Amino acid sequence: MPIVKHDEFFRSHPVFTADDLTAHLEFRGSVGPRGGEALLAHHVRAGRLIRVRRGLYAVVPPGADPTSFPVDPYLVASRLTPDAVLSHHTALEFHGRAYSAWDHLTYLAVRPSSPLSFRSHIFRGTRFPAALIRSHSTLHGVLTADRAGLPVRVTSLERTLVDVLDRPRHSGGWEEVWRSLESVEFFDIERVVDYALLLDNATTAAKVGFYLEQHGAVLMVEPAQVERLRRHRPRQPHYIDGAREGQGRIAPGWNLVVPREVLNRAWEEIS
Repeated sequence: MPIVKHDEFFRSHPVFTADDLTAHLEFRGSVGPRGGEALLAHHVRAGRLIRVRRGLYAVVPPGADPTSFPVDPYLVASRLTPDAVLSHHTALEFHGRAYSAWDHLTYLAVRPSSPLSFRSHIFRGTRFPAALIRSHSTLHGVLTADRAGLPVRVTSLERTLVDVLDRPRHSGGWEEVWRSLESVEFFDIERVVDYALLLDNATTAAKVGFYLEQHGAVLMVEPAQVERLRRHRPRQPHYIDGAREGQGRIAPGWNLVVPREVLNRAWEEIS
C-alpha cells in the first residue's frame, strides 16, 4: 500500500464520508479513488476506523477499542446525506433544550437515506417541507455549529419551535414538545412568525399562533405578531395530532381541534 498523508485528515475528521477522504487524497495527489477504497479497508481491518454504514466512517483514536469507542451521534446524523440538517427533537437536544434524552436522531434532507441503527442510536431522516423546497429556502433558519472541529447544520431555536409544532411525531409528542419549548427563555418572535408563514400551511400557522398566544406574557409576544398568524388559520376546524373526534376541543380563535391534555396541560397534574 502506498504511503499517504492521511493521519492529519483522520485527526481533523472524526466522522467522514468516503467521498471526503477521496477529495482530500486527490487534492494532495496521493492516491486515486480505488486507492482510497483500499486505504479505508486496511484501516477498518486494523481497528483504526469504524464503518458506520456504506461510505461513512468514524475514526478510532490510537489505543481505543473500536468495538466500544463512543462515536458522536450528532456527527453521524449530520453526514448521512450531503444536505443533512439536525432538526426537531434532535435540534432541541443539540441546543440543550430537550426535556428528555432520546436515542433517536432526526435530520432533514431533500432525499433522506434509509433509516440507520448504529450502536445504541437510530437515525431517521425526514424530507424538508415542500414549501421550502419550492422556494429554495431549505436553509432558512439553519445555523452552522462547530462539533469536534467539524461543521454541523442544525435548525435555530426559532425554526425548531415551528418544526416541532408542525411535526410533533418527530419530537416526542405534545408533552415533550411543550416542556422542551418552555425551557427556552427567549425566542425572536418575528423570526418564528416569518418562518411559520414561509411553510404556507394554515394548520401549522394556527398551531404556532396558539402556542404563542398561550405563552404571550412569558415570551413577550406582541398582539400584532399573533394576528399575523391568525389571518392564515384554517377556514374550517382542523384536527391536529392526537385530537380525534370526541377527544379534543376547539382552541378559540384558531379553528384547531386540540387534544384535551394540551389545552388542560394534563401532565402538570401528575408532575
